Amino acid sequence: MASKKLKIVSTLCCVVVGIFFIFSGFVKVVDPWGTALKVNEYLSIYGMEWFSPAAMPFSIWLCGAEMMMGLMLLFKVRIRLVSIFALVSMTFFTILTFLSATWIPVEDCGCFGDAIKLSPLATFVKNLIFLPLVIIIWYRYRHDKILVFKRVEIMLTCLFCSIAMGIGVFCYYTLPLIDFLPYKEGANIYDMIQTQHDTGGVEMDEEEYVLVYRNRRTGRLREFSIDDKEWQNENKWEWVETRIVNEISPIQTLVSEFSVSDVEGNVTHDILTRSGKVYMICVTSLSDIKEKCEQRLGEVVEHAMQEGAYVVCITPDPLREVTWRAFDGGEPVRCYNIDATVMKTMLRAENGLVVLNNGVIAGKYNCRMISL
Repeated sequence: MASKKLKIVSTLCCVVVGIFFIFSGFVKVVDPWGTALKVNEYLSIYGMEWFSPAAMPFSIWLCGAEMMMGLMLLFKVRIRLVSIFALVSMTFFTILTFLSATWIPVEDCGCFGDAIKLSPLATFVKNLIFLPLVIIIWYRYRHDKILVFKRVEIMLTCLFCSIAMGIGVFCYYTLPLIDFLPYKEGANIYDMIQTQHDTGGVEMDEEEYVLVYRNRRTGRLREFSIDDKEWQNENKWEWVETRIVNEISPIQTLVSEFSVSDVEGNVTHDILTRSGKVYMICVTSLSDIKEKCEQRLGEVVEHAMQEGAYVVCITPDPLREVTWRAFDGGEPVRCYNIDATVMKTMLRAENGLVVLNNGVIAGKYNCRMISL
């Protein structure tokens, strides 16, 4: 009787934990750029910046593995082996979230990516709930052989691995399948900023921005004015929040930090309120653009000129003076600075294009996807 009850309970646990892992892994693997940013945040906190170049492949593997484990639990494929991996990972992340909830300064643990935001404490409690379920699964199947696979299990394992990892790789080379962030197609950035600021008619360029950044090495916070270009060194500084200095309360939302400027001043209002089409070419590094991407961006500029549309280049690359960039030998385009995190929030790609139409986001393209 006890064995029968354990079988029923463990089966229910497999279903619940399997669905949980599938959902948790999927919402992160569809946005590998966002997961990589969160991984880099942890690496910065623990002084492991040397691992940063591997953050992207690690993110795809980690989230894909979580989704794969969920599929294997749900379809009962080598549960003994999967339960061991699940138990080890759940124990590790329970400890990690406990540290995040107590000593480590992390605002969001990122367990559900940008789909659902949980505080470190809520994430820790969530892990405490699911850890016993994983222990029950492991206990029920603890006597099964670990490395004995039936042919159908090998096929299903390869299928689940291909699906999970394939989604991550596809979204890395294109864009997230599902956009959980505010800068999705159909959004009006200016209207969202005005709403979130609740300014009561105060224009954006009348406001004074204060940028708060954390030193990646020391962990100390420092405030910068928007004209101070030192914060643009993303290897040294990590964005924490943006405040608006006037009678308005501090703003900490993803949209409110959108600001485009150069040494001559802030042009955010002009870009976001311009009628017609605006082509915003997003470039992580002006000196490091691959040849094919350079050609596609040159075609964007040519297309925009033929349309009579406005085209600008925005980049987190520090600009010490007024800068123009000619893509693939075409017409030079004026370049402006934008915060690296804000740009990655708007466009999950190293380089690409965001098209505004009367202030509304009409299209977003990874450089590999551009076809106008």
